Parts: sequence; structure tokens; C-alpha cells
Amino acid sequence: MSQHQWHDLPPQVRTEIARKTGDVRSVQVTSAGSVAAFTATIDAGHGTYFCKGAPTTAGPALRAARIEARLNPHLPEALVPRLRWTIEAAGWVVLGFDVCPGRHADLRPGSSDLPAVAATLTKLAAALTPCPLQVQPATARWGAWINPDLVDGDTLAHTDVTSKNFLVVDRVVHVVDWAMPVRGAAWIDTARMIVRLIRAGHSPGQAEQWARGVPAYSAAPAPTITAFAHAAAKLNAHRRRQRAAEHVNQLASAAAAWSAFRSAGETETYTLRY
Repeated sequence: MSQHQWHDLPPQVRTEIARKTGDVRSVQVTSAGSVAAFTATIDAGHGTYFCKGAPTTAGPALRAARIEARLNPHLPEALVPRLRWTIEAAGWVVLGFDVCPGRHADLRPGSSDLPAVAATLTKLAAALTPCPLQVQPATARWGAWINPDLVDGDTLAHTDVTSKNFLVVDRVVHVVDWAMPVRGAAWIDTARMIVRLIRAGHSPGQAEQWARGVPAYSAAPAPTITAFAHAAAKLNAHRRRQRAAEHVNQLASAAAAWSAFRSAGETETYTLRY
């Protein structure tokens, strides 16, 4: 989706934003990975806000905005920036959040951010169990790729665990962009992060060792994790066939490496057991 500038917004929308923010002094448009049609940091009379919005004709972007608006009040305030206002005017929906003045988490081997990422995933799984509101079940999203019973659960999971959505502020990792949630097993976000760690340079074994620091993941049955790894490999391979983009290719390769690692572990266990 093309990125809209501040002056591309209808005058009524800009007026409504100014009523929420106070006089707008500066607007810094961003585009880092968001499906929104407009994303910007706005410095204004009442403070600084991160805004994202979409026309009501923009299907995926509009759905994402409405999901975030509905979820935000239920998310832990210490780890997720607060939604302060929502505007619906002139065929647009715009959300205004507190600014999270952090940097993207570094997922590479040896990064000092890794323990903080694990700590945040641990806290989120605890705080969002039981799932505080109705969202898409993991069984529906991934049921075509894995036995649905394996991913079923009552935890609200983020699922879009790119490092761009994990912002480090004073050694605490905050999580943004909650547009793709599911209700499912408490270990889902940590398992999905394993693929991101492998892409960032970890071996599958190193990534799993890190993941075992998250209680929800360490408590998951090994066959369930293996099944999820195989499903992730099949799903990412499917996405690579559909879209020839560098990051899609990298994620597919990472997921395949994890799946192969789990298969090797199964073979080793089988040999030792019998």
C-alpha cells in the first residue's frame, strides 16, 4: 500500500487530529513494516503521539486498525503503548498511541536484548491468559497446516514477532503492532520467535536453548513443538512460492532449518530409545 503524507489526509481528518493532540508542530511520516496507509510521529501541543490510520475502503489496513483499537485496552500497560484516541472522519480511521521511544530489538547471537525479549514473552503469556477478549483462534489460522488441537489454548498471542515490533526502552522490551492476534497455546509467540532467531544467525539449537527460558515454551510437549516446527516450514515454503521477496525467502530457510533440526532430534531419540 502506498504511504500517505500528512497533507494527503482530508482536511477534516487533520482538524480532528489537532483537536486531540493540540496544535501540530511537526509530523514525521514513517513506513517501517506497517500495513497502515498513514503512520507518523506527531509532535503537538498536548504531547507526542504515534499515529496510524487507513481509509475505510482499505480492507486489510482498516481491519488491522479496528483490531488494534479493540485489543489495546486489554493489553498490559507496562509492555504495550496505550491507545489515547481514535478518530473516524471523512472516510478515515486514525489511532493515536503513546510514543514508545525505543529501538528495535537486536536478535543476533550474543545480543544483550535476548534476555529482555524472553522476559517480555514470559510476562505477556502470563498476563494474557485467559484470553481477555474474542479473537481469531489459532486453530482456525493454522488448522490447515497442523493438528488444530496442538495449537489450541486460551492465551492471547501477538504472532507477528518481527524485531521491528519489539522496542527496547531502558532494557525493557515493549511490543507494538497488535494487528494479527490469535487465541491459542501460550507458547506460540516464543515458538514463532525461534524462526526469527535462526534468521538472525542463531543455530536451531541455540534458538531453542533461548526459548526454553520462557516457561510456557519449556512446558510444551516436545512432539507438539516438533509438529509446529514442521508446520512452520511448510507454511513458509508456501509463502515463498507465492512471493519472491528476500525476507520471505530468509524466513522460509530459517523455518526449514528448524524443522530439519527437530526431525534429527526425533531420529536421535528414536535410536536411543530402541
